Formats: sequence, C-alpha cells, structure tokens
Amino acid sequence: MTTGSSPQQAPDTPFFGPYLSDRQWGTVREDYSADGNAWGYFPHDHARSRAYRWGEDGIGGVCDLHGRLNLALALWNGKDPILKERFFGLTGPEGNHGEDSKELYFYLDNTADHSWMQMLYKYPQKAFPYEELVKTNGARGKLATEFELADTGVFAEGRYFDVFIEYAAASPTDLVLRIRAINRAPEPAPLWILPTVWFRNTWSWEEGRPKPSIRPLGAGVLQLHHPDADMGNWHFYARPEAAFAVCDNETNFHRLFGRPQHGYPKDGINDWLLHGKAGIHPGQEGTKASAVHQAVVAPGDTWTVYVRLSQEALASPFDGVETLFAEKIAGADAFYEKLQAGLTNPEERMIQRQALAGLLWTKQYYHFDVADWLAGDRQHPAPAARLRGRNRSWTHLNTADIISMPDKWEYPWFAAWDLAFHCLPFTLVDPSFAKQQLLLLTREWYMHPNGQLPAYEWNYSDVNPPVHAWATWKTYWMEKRNTGHGDRAFLEEVFQKLLLNFTWWVNRKDHEGNNVFEGGFLGLDNIGVFDRSSALPTGGKLEQADGTSWMAMYSLNMMRISLELAAENPVYQSLATKFFEHYLYISAAMVNMGCEGISLWDEEDRFFYDVLNLPDNRKIPLKVRSLVGLIPLFAVEVLDDDILTANPEFTRRLEWFLENRPQLASLVSRWKEMGKRDTHLLSILRGSRLKALLRRMLDPNEFLSEFGVRSLSMFHEANPYKFVANGEEFRVKYMPGESDTYMFGGNSNWRGPIWFPMNYLLIESLKRFHRYFGEEFLVEYPTGSGQKHTLEHIAGDLARRLIRLFRQNETGLRPSLGPHPLWAEDPQFAAQVLFYEYFHPETGQGLGASHQTGWTALVVRLVRERREKLLEEKF
Repeated sequence: MTTGSSPQQAPDTPFFGPYLSDRQWGTVREDYSADGNAWGYFPHDHARSRAYRWGEDGIGGVCDLHGRLNLALALWNGKDPILKERFFGLTGPEGNHGEDSKELYFYLDNTADHSWMQMLYKYPQKAFPYEELVKTNGARGKLATEFELADTGVFAEGRYFDVFIEYAAASPTDLVLRIRAINRAPEPAPLWILPTVWFRNTWSWEEGRPKPSIRPLGAGVLQLHHPDADMGNWHFYARPEAAFAVCDNETNFHRLFGRPQHGYPKDGINDWLLHGKAGIHPGQEGTKASAVHQAVVAPGDTWTVYVRLSQEALASPFDGVETLFAEKIAGADAFYEKLQAGLTNPEERMIQRQALAGLLWTKQYYHFDVADWLAGDRQHPAPAARLRGRNRSWTHLNTADIISMPDKWEYPWFAAWDLAFHCLPFTLVDPSFAKQQLLLLTREWYMHPNGQLPAYEWNYSDVNPPVHAWATWKTYWMEKRNTGHGDRAFLEEVFQKLLLNFTWWVNRKDHEGNNVFEGGFLGLDNIGVFDRSSALPTGGKLEQADGTSWMAMYSLNMMRISLELAAENPVYQSLATKFFEHYLYISAAMVNMGCEGISLWDEEDRFFYDVLNLPDNRKIPLKVRSLVGLIPLFAVEVLDDDILTANPEFTRRLEWFLENRPQLASLVSRWKEMGKRDTHLLSILRGSRLKALLRRMLDPNEFLSEFGVRSLSMFHEANPYKFVANGEEFRVKYMPGESDTYMFGGNSNWRGPIWFPMNYLLIESLKRFHRYFGEEFLVEYPTGSGQKHTLEHIAGDLARRLIRLFRQNETGLRPSLGPHPLWAEDPQFAAQVLFYEYFHPETGQGLGASHQTGWTALVVRLVRERREKLLEEKF
C-alpha cells in the first residue's frame, strides 16, 4: 500500500501550502461502487461523516507536502443545518448544466513560497439554502440559466459575513492563520469560527498502520504527533477565549450504515456544537480538533481570530503576529510591484494579481495509487466489475504530488492539457514549479508504458490535444528570455520522454497510416457532429482536421526543441530533420489524404473540415465551421536564418528534401523567400489560405465577438448543420451559452463559447505570422469594416477583447460576472474577480467552473505581453 510518500517533489516546493482540495467527495478516487457512479457513491451528505481514503478537503485550507496534517476553516452562523466545513455544490446529475459549485469565494493574493496567502469567503447569515439549490436547479431545463446562491436572496441587505482567510508563515513549519469576519448586515449577527486541524486517515485501510494523535499540552495549546519521521511533533495554538473540541477523523458507521459506532467520529464536532450531542472526546484526544470561537458581531464590525500551527514550542505564540502579517504583505506588494513594472492601469494590475493568486491557491496534493484502488482494502472491498471498468489499464499510475488543478472544487484532479497551459502564467511567479509540472506527467509513474500521457481522472485513457511540447518550449524560452539562461537539462529531459509520446500518437491515432489523425475527444467536447470519443453511428473513421493540425504543431514544436538542443549536441540535428519531415507529410495529407485527392481543405468554402471516412470508402466532409477549421493556424514556426547556419546537417537534409520532393516543398510557404529579420516560415497555410481563414475568423458574423473568438461560427445560428445517418438526424447549431444536447455528460455540452487557451494559441500564431510577414502584410479587421491592420495589431486587439471580460465596463460591471444586481448594487462585490472555464461570446458572462484559474490565468500573460509591446513602442 502507498503511504503518500511522493516519488518526486520539486526540491523547493514549500513544506506547507494551499494544497488541500476544495472537494474530495464525489471523486473517482473515493468511488468504490460497482457501477462507477462517483457522485452517487460518495455524496456531499456523506462528506462530514465519512473518512476519505485518498485525500482531504476544507475551506481555505493548507496541508503539508504529503497531505498528512491539515488546517482549514469551519464556520457556523447559528442557523445552518450542518457545520460549514467544506464548500457545497451540485453533482453532475443534480445540476442542469452538470456539476457546479454553489458558493461565493475569491482567491485574492498569494506568493510563490506561500508565506502570504489571502482569500475571501462570503458566508450568509441565513440558513444556507442547500435544499433550495438542489430542487430549483433540478427543475430547470438544459437551456435555462443556473440557479446560483446569489439568486436565493441570502445576500440581500448585506446579511452576510465577509470572511477573510489569511496565512502568514514565520518559517516553513510555522504558520499563523488570521480570520477576519466583517458583518455587512444592518444588525448584530452571531458567528462561530472554528479553525480546525486534523490528520489524514492513513491508518484505517491497513492493519497495524501507526495512528497519529492530538492531545492537550497545556492552556491554549494542543500537541499533534505524527509517526512519520519527517513530521514528529507539532503545536496548535489558540487564544485563551477559545475552547478545544476533539474527535477522530473516522467514519460514523452508525449514521451512514446503521452499524455499531465506537468512539467519536469525524462529524463529532458538528453534532456537539449544533445538536448538543456527546460527539467530542472528553479527554480531548483524537485525530481532529477545532478551536471554537463564538461572538456576536456588531454591524460593520470586524472580528479577528488568530491560531498558529508550528513545530516550535512557543511561550507567547501571538506576540508580534500583526507585525508578521504586515511584513509578509509588504513583501508580496514589493514582489508584485516589480512584476508589474510599467503596467499603470489599476484594473489590469488587479486582474493580473488575482489571476496569479488563484493559480497559486489552486495547487493541490493529489494522491492516487490506481493498483491499490482497483484491488480495494479492508474498508473498501473492490467489486469484481471494477477490474473491467475505469482506468484498469493504468495500474502503474501512482501519484502523491503537489499538482496545479484546473479548479479545486469542480475539477479537483489534474488534466494533462489544462496543466500545460497553467505552466505559462506560472513562469512569471514560479518557473521552477512550472518546469516540475511539465516533467511530472512524463515520469514513469504517470506516463503509460506505451507513451500515452494520462488525460484526467474520469478517464486517463482519453485523448487531450498534444500541447505538452509547446508548453515545454514556451516555458523554457520565457525563462531564458527573462533570466538570460535556459534550463537545457529540463528541456532535454522532457524532450526525451515526449519522443515516446509522439510515437504513441503516430502508432495509435493514425489508423490508416496516411498521416491524418483521428484524435477523438481532443478537448473539443460537443463541438462536432458526433461524439468523437465513441464509435461513429455510421461506422468508419473520422479524419480530423484538428487532430491532424495538432500533430503538425507537435512536429514543429519537437523540431524547434531539437534545434535548440543541437546547439550543444549536434546529434539532435537528425531528430530535427525527422520532425521536419513528419510535419511535411502531415501537411501533404491534409490536402491530399492517402494520395487519393481527398483534402481536409474545402476549396469552395475556403475552410478546413473533418472528413468522414465510411466503410464503403466514401469520404464526406462535415461542413461545420468551428475551431476544428481554425486549429491549422497553430501549426506555424518561424526560424531565424542563423539557426540554419548553426545547424548545417539539418539544413543540408532540409534542402535536399525540398529539392527532391517538390510536391512536399510546395507546401512550405515561401521557404526560399526570407521574411523580415532574415526569417523562414513553416506553415500548413500558404498566404491565400491564411487570408481566407482569417477572413472568417475575424468576421463578427462568424467567429469574432466583442470578447474574443467564438468556438463555433455564428453562421450556424440561422443555418444549423444537419447530417442524417441510419434515419437519425444530427444537428450542430450555434448556441453561445449551454447547448440543448446531452451528447456529452456533465457540463461538457457547449456549442459556441469563448475558450481562453484556444484564443491564446490563435494570438500566438498571429504574432508568429507577423514576425515573418512584417508590417506589409495587412488583413481587413474586422472583416467587412474596410480597415486593414497588421497581424500584430490584430493579435493585440484580440488580447484586449479577452481582458475586457474581467474589466469593469462603463456601468461598473465586469462582463464575466454576469448581470446579477448584486454585482452592481453591493460595493463589497465590486473588487473581486472570478476566472471561469469559458465565456458567453455575446455577453461575456462566465460559464462552467467558476474558479478555472488554471488556463484562464492565461490572461496574466496577455496583460504582460501587451505591456511589453507598449514598452517597446515607447522606447
């Protein structure tokens, strides 16, 4: 059995950090059902009473590197039916748009070493409307809006507490938690604040496993002992007015299963405080403890509570804590002042800082040994069906690491392609962590022996777009540009593992051997005619324009890395040649599939489409104007002429290939004609096709919206695409919010919104094309306006549109937060930003997960890059 000792941790990862999940219940890791219904097996109602197997969760919490010792906040307003120990939300079947957090909390600040962290939780003073949220959302249809916590009226007249959760570290093993609760209501309100410490339950699953302990050591202090050698003894300090309540992090078998119960289980503090039951240990010995504070807070007043978790034995643990917080805040301000030098717009400074805060807060300890999970244990016997079910081919996967999550409530598990995008904003604040994350997924205990990268917990075998090489190159290049030194050891190590992954793609996703790829899901969910991860209703294969373009991009990324590594090891020149040739063959296949004259490019429509390859060898283009047809823009590389001079073997082979394979050479746009600054262009798109794609992409009646590039052309609003197979009609219609189809489960049903990562890649591509073509290459922007601009100008304006999602407009509202009156009428809601999963292209309203700071934190890079361009123009 694994104990949570990580095979690999970044050496400079802080010992304590915001590594506690926002949600552990309802995850695959905790699902020991026979049918794989994770939501049903471990619902929210069980979470307070049932010990977790693989991790822990809490509000605004922290834990150590291995998730053993946890500290988080619990609250009670005197009216809630349960102690507020974790964020509430709807399961996939409960929500009309899938799983959905139903709380209001904001990540406000954080530093790379986590010595200063701040978040805000808005806690209603009325009873939390659990039942109303479930019933009302359950009664709403797919096309109705979601019923949110703000819609229940619990925040009316300011009847809530703004609860600021703040940490300051005196040392890596000495942490002070400050809770500041502000009563926004017009009258006094009671509040219980319960900072809670506990040990993750590692002893219930294996006979003889040592058990940690919490016991009183004196007035205002508990001793916390863990048997692991690197943990030892800790101290939990509270002020004298607090009372300690202690129970065990054990399952309440009586409440959940009607079985006999001994001791004081996990929900003992809840039962003692709310119901007066004997739920806590009279001798204050156990594995979970709260410091219970109670007060009636006057209108507008702030009630401040301090606790301290430390390995040190401190005689006066709260002396100087205000000074400690002031020092840490000043240090964070100085860091961000330097980071944002030259950025004068206060709105953009705030957006960038909160996005980075969310990115740093969304690190999580992620523990999952798939072999152990499949086998089960004494508390969780594994049903026989499990060995034929989810993730059965990933028995090597054994994770116990700090990983950047997409959203610690809605997606509290790593996703391979999300993680690649996270690393770009991480380079601004913690480049070593970004590199460690990229290395992590290529480790042998993550990467499948066949070379596949694990996709995400619900199905590690699913296929995400192959962006790992792109993120690796960007992370390397940005650090090199910022510091003058590139980490070649990192670059080479990831590259060597990606050779295996590239080979997996070539062998597994090109079934016909024609260099056209059928990647399947590829992150585009409900954008196509069919579920691309399942067998087609027509039979046959789907030759994907996006899958093929991603592979062309992958080839160019690997070629570029090879050329960088060749500067010190000429052997890599031959690998650069290999990937250059792969790129050419893929490019050729896109315009002449299998040498049969079938093209993914439609000359009449001047757009790329997927092609349905039927069992009778008929080839039918599926004429949906979507991101599928824009992704070929991503497969572009610009090489400086001095790179060719420095790599003579690569250059000789390249020249031979272009001279002796003229049909392929014709695909390399203007290779012989050097562009601006002595550059060479590699692109799937010749100039005319580039302009044709941009004409559609930049057309407000098709892809261009006020807030970025839509994922589906608005043309399909009035002109849905229809395809009939076996008497069944399949339709694709532009729907800027949620889709009306349940083709995919959960919240993966969308046909039109704006996605940050795809927009970011489009902006990147435009800048690369501009680097080659220069100021003379002009495109009408927007299409139909009569105004022509450079590609660099267009890229900058697209970035501006995306940033507008979060900026206050002329009415004082932020488009991403939607039109709810609360955001306009309550001044305490004006300064907070949420970074959603995707966005409504007509209104800008955020949709999907509300704390998807991971890839939506790319706004950090957009703000930075626009500022750098302004500085270049100025100087």
